[in-house]
Amino acid sequence: MDVHSTAQSLRYSISHSNSNKMKKLEIVGYKRANLGPVEAQAIRNEGNIPCVLYGGQEQIHFYAPSILFRALLFTPDVYEVTLNIEGDEYQAILQETQFHPVADHLLHADFLQIVEGKPIKVAVPVRLVGIAPGVQKGGKLVTRVRKMRVRGLAQDIPDYIDVDVSELDLGKSVRVSEIVPGNYTLLESATNPVASIEIPRALRGTAVAGK
Repeated sequence: MDVHSTAQSLRYSISHSNSNKMKKLEIVGYKRANLGPVEAQAIRNEGNIPCVLYGGQEQIHFYAPSILFRALLFTPDVYEVTLNIEGDEYQAILQETQFHPVADHLLHADFLQIVEGKPIKVAVPVRLVGIAPGVQKGGKLVTRVRKMRVRGLAQDIPDYIDVDVSELDLGKSVRVSEIVPGNYTLLESATNPVASIEIPRALRGTAVAGK
């Protein structure tokens, strides 16, 4: 295979990180006077969510109105959250959540404080861009990974990761190893497929014959 053909075959696999940074959101919270399950349940009964902020100089236990969590819970987007806890502001990301096993409503939230110069780990949504030739031939474009875990400074974490599929043909896949990240590190296994073109049963014989 010549150099031109090699470059063309790899073009689809290069991922370009969007220049947009994480979306921003503010949550106003209040410090918890007492800890424990009874106090936590009383907080929930009043329409609030018990929370913990960690990763900074001290661990802070607080609560915030449940309505303020809607944007964080019902979107694939990554948010940089400004926590305003009784006038003191902290930059953080939502790290862990606990839901009721039956009612499926939020019970608890953990936030990781963003410290200047200290890398964070976060899952960033994947966005496929371009029109794959395999789709035009009747194949099905399948997203194998909807989010990718990355590590980097907060200001370098993108809103999403673009994966170009404009050269993706029937039966081909884009793998994590083929993605070119920005100023952050990909934490997923290099062999994991990110997207692929499935060959429909009706086309399998034709695809094999054409090789």
